[in-house]
Amino acid sequence: MLVLLVLHLAAALAAPLLVRWWGSSACYPLALAPAAAFCWAVARTPDVADGGAVVETYPWIKQLGLDIALRLTTLSWLMTLLIGGVGALVLVYSARYFRSGSTGMAQFAGVLVAFAGAMLVLVFADDLLLLYVGWELTTIFSYLLIGHSTERRSSRWAAAQALTVTTLGGLAMLVGFIMLGEHAGTYRWSEITSHALPGGGYLVGAVLLILTGALSKSAVLPFNAWLPVAMAAPTPVSAYLHAAAMVKGGVYLVGLLAPVLATVGPWRPVVQVAGVATMLVGGWAALRQTDLKLLLAYGTVSQLGLLIAVTGSGTPDAALAGVAMLLAHALFKAALFLVVGIIDHGAGTRDLRELTGLRRWSRPLFVVAVLAAASMAGVPPLVGFVSKEAVFAAFTGQPVLLTGLVAGTVLTVAYSARFLWGAFADRPGVEPVRPGPVAASMLVPPAVLAGTGLLAGPAASVLDDLLRPYADLLGGVDAHLALWSGPTPALGLSVVALVGGGLLFALRGPFAPVLARLRAPVSGNQGYEWIVGRFDRLAIEVTGATQRGSLPQYLGVILVALVLVPGTAMLSADPWRARIPLWDSPLQPVVVVVIAVAAVLAVGARRRLTAMLLVGMTGYGTAMLFVLHGAPDLALTQFLVETATIAVFVLVLRRLPERFSARPLRRTRWVRRVIGVAVGVVAAGLALTAAGARRAPNISAVFPDLAVVQGYGRNVVNVTLVDIRAWDTMGELAVLVVAATGVASLIFERSRTGPRPRRPESDQRLSESGRSVWLRGGPTLYEERRSIVLEVVIRLIFHTVVLFSLFLLFSGHNAPGGGFAGGLVAGLALVVRYLAGGRYELTEAAPIGAGPILGAGLAVSAGSGVVALLAGGAVLESAKLDQTLPLVGDTHLVTSLFFDIGVYLVVIGLVLDILRSLGAEVDRHIEAAGETPGGLAVDKGDRP
Repeated sequence: MLVLLVLHLAAALAAPLLVRWWGSSACYPLALAPAAAFCWAVARTPDVADGGAVVETYPWIKQLGLDIALRLTTLSWLMTLLIGGVGALVLVYSARYFRSGSTGMAQFAGVLVAFAGAMLVLVFADDLLLLYVGWELTTIFSYLLIGHSTERRSSRWAAAQALTVTTLGGLAMLVGFIMLGEHAGTYRWSEITSHALPGGGYLVGAVLLILTGALSKSAVLPFNAWLPVAMAAPTPVSAYLHAAAMVKGGVYLVGLLAPVLATVGPWRPVVQVAGVATMLVGGWAALRQTDLKLLLAYGTVSQLGLLIAVTGSGTPDAALAGVAMLLAHALFKAALFLVVGIIDHGAGTRDLRELTGLRRWSRPLFVVAVLAAASMAGVPPLVGFVSKEAVFAAFTGQPVLLTGLVAGTVLTVAYSARFLWGAFADRPGVEPVRPGPVAASMLVPPAVLAGTGLLAGPAASVLDDLLRPYADLLGGVDAHLALWSGPTPALGLSVVALVGGGLLFALRGPFAPVLARLRAPVSGNQGYEWIVGRFDRLAIEVTGATQRGSLPQYLGVILVALVLVPGTAMLSADPWRARIPLWDSPLQPVVVVVIAVAAVLAVGARRRLTAMLLVGMTGYGTAMLFVLHGAPDLALTQFLVETATIAVFVLVLRRLPERFSARPLRRTRWVRRVIGVAVGVVAAGLALTAAGARRAPNISAVFPDLAVVQGYGRNVVNVTLVDIRAWDTMGELAVLVVAATGVASLIFERSRTGPRPRRPESDQRLSESGRSVWLRGGPTLYEERRSIVLEVVIRLIFHTVVLFSLFLLFSGHNAPGGGFAGGLVAGLALVVRYLAGGRYELTEAAPIGAGPILGAGLAVSAGSGVVALLAGGAVLESAKLDQTLPLVGDTHLVTSLFFDIGVYLVVIGLVLDILRSLGAEVDRHIEAAGETPGGLAVDKGDRP
């Protein structure tokens, strides 16, 4: 199962490249990924046919006791068949649906394959938290797919609405999962099912939260409004996400949990009432639609209500009928969406008022549509009839619920007939459209789905054997899936539904005024817009009342709150009673005094540059304290960070006034001093309180031994970063990449990967004349900004500094250094090149864009963790490689070095992005504004 997930990930990553090579035809090889999942599930049929399970477990986060626990049972086996089979057919269909050169094709193909992989995570997961990971991944990918047409406001709005509703439901579900897992003592669902759960209000609350997530995902009342709006997505997306895969996530979750939680108080009333109400509301709304796709969308809402009500009822017969209906719905609804896509693709419209005579356009397409719609209506001998009859049989003893189901089925029959009439009937007075021939690659996928629905009906006994193990989880099953079960009440109800639906469609003319008037006063979409509008208004009011545009005011409020709230609580702990030595060395109080004086003077400084230098003194003083405490690694990093920070400040100060403010600030300076002292006292007190309150052993006490035994290094600090706590470092790398992207997006008016500044003609002439040019960008600077001494010195030391950064990188495992320190040194080398030669010189020093460097660094770091996992170890686990190489001799290599290389590249990419944003791009802004150069390394401008 893990191999299938990795295969989908690899296919999704390769999709943009394949689309670039082959265009939309790349969908054919990409379809092999979900097809592999389908074939794998078929091969595992004997393992689950008798109620067994396929289990795979891989270590993941040991500290949390979280493993990648995967489990395939009858229900997840069925979902895997649908995810893989329908996914492969939709990709084949998409190869011709999207015209060659369609905008966003690369993203569409990659995200669709990634969505299939996320759905597999959801259905394979045995751990509730892992299931939530797959759940949210499907939410994100569906957002991207629904909003595929980014130029259309309707697509963006639909994507945002689907994301908002399903994410909020998912967050509620996560809280429910956590409550359930803590209540049961485990998050493994296979272990939760093995023993009875304690009852009570706590479990009821967990169940309601979980159902909130399930109902929102499957568009069941009151969360049904987002699904029809999501029809702004391309039709292949609707066929896959909104018929066969994503919306089935909530149904799958209800079916998974029902064997254990169906007896909990609110479970059955919630799923049955919400399900039947959704079935009736969705079916009634479908009868009013003139857009074929919207008709199917409301029909999908109706059918999802049916599925939730049936699978959530928690009886053996209902469970068997529910999974049969789950299969039937995926087959006929995906086929119908694909048929609509063919009609829209060929005729250019989906409005049934503008379509006429299409049954003569493509007889095979008409036959496919009839088979799929007949299955949706429950016409024998299709699988839809088998599953609908099983549903009626399962609820024969519940007359109220059964009445609602029969009424909903009457509506289903009516809108199924309306779909066929709207798409293929002749209409007098309507000019017939003359579309071209239907491509075989577009017709085959819906034909396969509809044909499978036709074959599955007579093969009901085979389906019964395959699906019965799931129903057996709830007890003994009395019913059977069969095409003919005799003259039963269920058969009579099926006939009633077919006749009633046919009459309702036949009387559509007289019923038209009733359909127009009988609707909710406020639609679900209007309700959503009203709620979102009220939240936006509230946000504006709160922002207007609290956000006045004063950064000192914001910071002052935060710091005062820190002093008052944690500071007051700290007083009860009496931290000053702890006996601690004031200093270990006479130099320490001297450094502390320097830091304190610099901090106090910084508060009163009027010039920005003066304040920056004083703040820098506090940073360098802190680094000296690290040195005096015997922490060379921390001291080195602090020195480098402080130096890089000062360089960034210098770049920013070019565009700011020289002084802070012309207003008298004497009183505010004293207020700032008081707040600063108070915060310092509270921070020191909190540190003493936290240290004195420790009861458990210090986990860092074992780090020196772990660094040698597991990390194979003697530098505890660096081994901690790249091995012991590598997950933390991975998160920090992601933050750095986001920070770099944020800086670039705020500064660049054009793409940061756009054309680089060209080498100036003056530099070319100097090189051709044989004169020595120390830095190529030097001649482009204004004369008053040039320093020949600086240019010569930088030219002499640059490569040495870069080599020193590599030395820190490779020696950091056993000596002070590492990827972070090495990356900072290399970044500072680029800083001095820019300061000496300007933006042209920066381009000469780093001809590669910051984006590829950041991406490569993050990929190398993450890849080192994946390699460890594939090798059978834990994620980011280090391995030692001792080899004897020719001409080199004995070598000692630790795999965490590659993680450190990723850190090195990310830091360089961040510095380079800052230099090109706050340095080179600001230079360009200055030149474009025609300002007199007043900052560092300002160029004369691009030369043609």
